Amino acid sequence: MFNDIGALELVTLIILAVLVFGPDKLPKVIQDVTRTIRKIREFSESAKQDIREELGPEFKDFEFEDLNPKTYLRKQLDNEDLGLKEIRNTFDLKKEMAEVSDAVHGREQEASPSPSAPAASGGSSGRVDMAKKPAPAADDRPPFDADAT
Repeated sequence: MFNDIGALELVTLIILAVLVFGPDKLPKVIQDVTRTIRKIREFSESAKQDIREELGPEFKDFEFEDLNPKTYLRKQLDNEDLGLKEIRNTFDLKKEMAEVSDAVHGREQEASPSPSAPAASGGSSGRVDMAKKPAPAADDRPPFDADAT
């Protein structure tokens, strides 16, 4: 319940409790708080038990933690009946990402030129190489903005 409270925070809470309630009332306050927490837990467990009884015998193994979407997905992905492990093992994300990256950067591996591509016309197969920068024309200058300088 308090897994995310550090040591410094715990010491700060203890000092604050001593200052607010005083050392003579602090044990009684701690007993009252623990008794209240215990009653809330008992009420929660009895409510869960009532719900399980009302759902019937089909849901005797039902856990309320299964209502959390992350827990539900984790249990379903671990289920062998669905065959999802085989699908997950056949899908190689690194390979797919490398292929996409190569396609974006124009590093496509061609084993042999296609028979429909013109071989004697300079090797132009109609593809645009996005990795190459176009050669600037001799009289193309970058735009000059007199107001910006």
